[in-house]
Amino acid sequence: MTQTCGFVAIVGRPNVGKSTLMNRILGQKISITSRRPQTTRHQVMGIKTEGEAQFIYVDTPGMHLQSKDRNKAINRFMNQAATQALRDVDCVVFLVDRTRWTQEDDIVLDKLTHVEAPVILAVNKVDWIENKQDLLPWLDQLQAKRGFAAILPISAKHGTNVPELEAEVAKYLPESIHYFPDDQITDRSQRFLAAELVREKVMRQLGDELPYQMTVEIEEFRDEGRVIHISALMLVERPGQKKILIGENGERIKKIGREARLDMEKAFGAKVMLNLWVKVKRGWSDDDRALKSLGYDLE
Repeated sequence: MTQTCGFVAIVGRPNVGKSTLMNRILGQKISITSRRPQTTRHQVMGIKTEGEAQFIYVDTPGMHLQSKDRNKAINRFMNQAATQALRDVDCVVFLVDRTRWTQEDDIVLDKLTHVEAPVILAVNKVDWIENKQDLLPWLDQLQAKRGFAAILPISAKHGTNVPELEAEVAKYLPESIHYFPDDQITDRSQRFLAAELVREKVMRQLGDELPYQMTVEIEEFRDEGRVIHISALMLVERPGQKKILIGENGERIKKIGREARLDMEKAFGAKVMLNLWVKVKRGWSDDDRALKSLGYDLE
């Protein structure tokens, strides 16, 4: 049989479920998730090989409006990363949230104007729609926005219609040798995943208490076979944010470390010794050079 292989960009505004969808397709966590918008900051590649077909999914940051509080270098980086993912792909999955269409969905639609690859519209979280009769007229309205290759109502969280979405994507994979070994699941390193898992726990636990000016840098990643030693530095911009992260008597940082360590052990299949520190680095999120040194690099 002929081999097929292609790149598939998953795009959409913040918080529509792009990372949840990719994790569902892959059957394991590659992209971190939280209820907060803009949890995903980088392009993250997820590779799924089924027989002769290899799907290379690219999870992207949510495309969002630039505004006074969202005009930092890190926000510009996220928008650029999402836009760059649309280059040279074989198919695009445009994810939207139920029957809610916003100005930021229009931004994504506008970015897709010049994309020649087929665009599949996936309407996510349909399990939340109370009156399913609202769905059909809404799908008709969506079809009028652009000539989509297909429109599918799905639930990334519960897997509803996700196999149908994958079958639709498979139609657009070109004939090609596989770019990655059949057992490889991402292009990202364990070091990258460790940093992301710490950041996920912070995002989930602190909700609106901590602004977006927090990132994680792995200072040590030493794999000794049965035990992996990891030292992670959490960077914030103000002393007050450091205080929030540490919590009373260090309880918050202990909880973040405990939950991140358990996820790492599951992901890496080894015991993890995790040490966490918090450091104030003023202005890092609006400094292009600082961002590059912290791994926010489009190359």
